[in-house]
This record gives sequence, C-alpha cells and structure tokens, in this order.
Amino acid sequence: METVATPFDCFGVPIEGPSLEETVARIIEQPLTWIVTANPEILLAARRETTYRDILKQAHLRVADGAGLVWMARLFGVKLHRVTGVDLAERLLDVAVQRHWRVAFIGGEHGATQKAFERQRERHPELQGFAHEGGAVSADGSGDAQNDEMFFQLTMASPELVFVALGHPKQERWIARNLSHLPHARCIIGVGGTFDYWAGHATRAPRVMRRMGLEWCMRLLSNPTMRWKRIRDAVILFPLYAALYCIKGTSKH
Repeated sequence: METVATPFDCFGVPIEGPSLEETVARIIEQPLTWIVTANPEILLAARRETTYRDILKQAHLRVADGAGLVWMARLFGVKLHRVTGVDLAERLLDVAVQRHWRVAFIGGEHGATQKAFERQRERHPELQGFAHEGGAVSADGSGDAQNDEMFFQLTMASPELVFVALGHPKQERWIARNLSHLPHARCIIGVGGTFDYWAGHATRAPRVMRRMGLEWCMRLLSNPTMRWKRIRDAVILFPLYAALYCIKGTSKH
C-alpha cells in the first residue's frame, strides 16, 4: 500500500495527502474517525484564523482536495494525491453498504440532504442510516434546538460513517465540538457541497476537466456572481500566499 511519508506544511496545517485507495484502506483497517478534505478555501481560512488552524490540526487525517494544493506541494518537492470530498464520500458509501455500516447525512440545505439520501438509497437499497439538516449552527460550531434534536438522533443511531455538510469553517468546528460524543463512528468527514451533487441540485464538471483541475471554470460559468470570490481565492490568492509561505519556510533551513 502506497504511503506518503512527508506531509506538506501549508500555513501550519500538515497535509498528508494519501491516495483515495490508501485513505479508504486505512479507514477499513482502523478507525480514523475525523478526516478533513483540505482545499484552498479551507487553508486560506486557517491562514487568517489561528483557532481554526488549530482545529484542523486536531483531525486524524487531512487529504488534499484541490488541484492548486497538489500543484503547490509538488512545486516544493512534496507529492500529494488529490482526493475530492465527493469521490471519497462515494467510495465510503460503497464500503458502508458492503460492511453493513450505518450512515448519517448531516447538514445541507434546501432539502438537498434528504433527497441525496433517498437517491443514494436508490443506488444502494441496502444502505442503512438517516438524513437530517440539523438546524442552525453558529460560527463556533454550537447549534440551536433543532441541532440538539438531530444530535440526539445521531447518538441513538450510532452510525459508523457520518457525513457533515455545514460548510467550512462551521463543519470542522461542529465536528471538533462533538467528536468525543460519537464513539461508534469509524469515520466523520466534512463533505461541503456533496449533498447538492447527489441530490441533483448541482452538476459536477466532466471527468476530463476534473482530472485537469479545471472544475472552477465550470463553476464560474454556471454562477459567475456567486462563484467569483471563491474562484479568486482558490486560483489567485491561495497560490500567491502559499508560495510566499513555503519560500519563507525554505529560507529558514
């Protein structure tokens, strides 16, 4: 099994960057519990806020979700494998069905969570679990009464696999706050907009564009007003700040 020996230090956050196959194998062999799918937006937020950076460092594994992150690491001599949150979640669902793991879909909005679960049940009739949008979650990861109701249901169901779609940094703060109360979970992972794709509310870029790291082109074309700031951060600001950080770190050695 291929192993990435040297993590990539990005703004003080270590990115281990194993392949999709290795990540899934490690979850099967031993519970990893919390996996962060690190992308440029998440890492830029960690650069701005020390407390969020420290939360990301608490995770048991950080995979590289973002072509810009993979390219930057290679520029400075570290090989990372790109693992998108959607691809990892889909592979883990296959494993959950094969191994009879219970699954929870948490977060999302506009009905995407329940619809995503129903569509995955159509794909995997044996899938066991539940979906819940989880109410409102504050910036610090705390929730309202509806979120408490969801968490009670979550602890009673004791799922082995938990997908959390609250958007960063809320989902990471929520996971950090509640991790110790979910002892049965083999894997908890923040999946961002994955439920929107599964529900059919959003369309993924063609495979060839994903392989080339050009998903941002399709996102920008589909919704230029809403996506421009996120594309700017991922395509312009992240490479600039990450390169400066790495150059500064290299100069110290």
